[in-house]
Amino acid sequence: MVRRINAKLVLQLRAEGMTGRAIAIAQGMSRKSVLAVFDAAEKAVIGSDGLAGRSEAEVYALLFPGRGEHESVFVQPDWDGVHKELAKVGVTLKLLHGEYVDRCTVAGQPAMGYDRFCKSYGAHALVTGAASRVDHKAGRTVEVDWSGPTMQLTDPVTGEMSRVYLFVACLPFSRYSFVEPALDMRQDTWLLANVAIFEWFGGTVPRIVPDNLKTGVIKHPREGEVVLNDAYREMAAHYSAAVLPGRPRSPKDKPSVENTVSHVATWVIAGLRHRRFGTLPELRTAIHERIDAYNREPFQKRAGSRLSVFDSEEKALLRPLPSAPYEISRWIMGRRVQKNGHVVWEKNFYSAPYAQIGQAVDLRITSQVLEVYRNHERLTSHLLFGEHVVNEYRTNDADQPQGEKYREWDTVRIRAWAERVGPNMVTVVNRIFEAVPVEEQGFDAALAVLRLSRRYSSARVERACQIALEGRVRSPRYAHLQPILETGQDKTGTRRIPRFEPTEPESGGYVRGADYYAGSGAR
Repeated sequence: MVRRINAKLVLQLRAEGMTGRAIAIAQGMSRKSVLAVFDAAEKAVIGSDGLAGRSEAEVYALLFPGRGEHESVFVQPDWDGVHKELAKVGVTLKLLHGEYVDRCTVAGQPAMGYDRFCKSYGAHALVTGAASRVDHKAGRTVEVDWSGPTMQLTDPVTGEMSRVYLFVACLPFSRYSFVEPALDMRQDTWLLANVAIFEWFGGTVPRIVPDNLKTGVIKHPREGEVVLNDAYREMAAHYSAAVLPGRPRSPKDKPSVENTVSHVATWVIAGLRHRRFGTLPELRTAIHERIDAYNREPFQKRAGSRLSVFDSEEKALLRPLPSAPYEISRWIMGRRVQKNGHVVWEKNFYSAPYAQIGQAVDLRITSQVLEVYRNHERLTSHLLFGEHVVNEYRTNDADQPQGEKYREWDTVRIRAWAERVGPNMVTVVNRIFEAVPVEEQGFDAALAVLRLSRRYSSARVERACQIALEGRVRSPRYAHLQPILETGQDKTGTRRIPRFEPTEPESGGYVRGADYYAGSGAR
């Protein structure tokens, strides 16, 4: 049929000097159809100059006016409305066809069958250049992957180069994209990049489609259940999403992000090739500017851009973000609560409910918070101490029993304890504080002396302080008092006995003095 011939192409090849026989052989057409195009062009007086700026359909309509046109006996749906409805969650062509048939039945009009309905929608999407909504739904899926091409950071001092990896994400419906730079491809980096996706989009989607990388997927068998990394599954659950990785060695399972990865090489890497970056935040800002320009670039085959489609049709369908972003955490299982109602981590003490003393609890630790759990129930939480802090206490009042609450040590409490021991202890503690420029520096030394009263009696420690002061020790410390107590020097009526004590003068012999050796007696 002449209908299937590209009449514009035939006339262009003829203008280049090819004969009808050569065109038919080269394009796989019948000579009769090629000659029909020649005859129609001569009758319509259309030359090669008249083809410029005209589409194939326009050229065909000029050569064969009215041929192949017919009016369908079926009622035509609003195909633009069908295309818009398909973007909504759960809407299918089967559902829309059923609604179309119901409307035609009520109006007493003929309705086309489901097969024709699907083919007609496909033809509409092809003619208008709109992306078919059968495969992708708005706000349902995000595809993620690492980009093969990488970038570099340059140390401004040493000139040393370090590699930067690019994490890429794409919403298949609108093709709205996101790129995040990273210094490595480890698990924590992968999780933080996934969190950055939803912050960039301003919402979440129910499905995440990654590759089968080890930081996300442990095992993806041909038959059986996919085994996900625990941290990745926890992150997805925080955003109420499911991880559905593509099949191994099947990039077509996530074609949108694969296509975006190739575009990133041009828009981001090549677009920034003349610039040097010394820090990751500086590079991240430049990449986000480039990817924003990429999202604003108009489509070639349809109206709008990635950003316009995302804003108008997809953004409203995203799920809202949780109240708090996901934080990377690690668990320490079976940590026992000590007798003082605290658990130890990194040489610091964090309170747990008083009823849990002696019980095993689990600790969940993030970058800023330590949480105490038992049987999947959170008992309490604490802010972490800064770096290089040891032997410090974090105590929540709610974790302590009724009555007097735990208080941090201060000068008033320390001196009050010393007064309960005795006046000599008060003098020792005061001298400890006088020997340091800042009172806090004397806390440990004063408490070490006072805690001797727990091992020994307060009376013995008071007597030991008296002995140390009588020995004219300027500022007695633990090192001075502890030997006195260990040897029992503080006990009443006790004195140290020398190892040897002569009972009578020595007899026999004498000692010559210096005069003997200086005089004539020396031989």
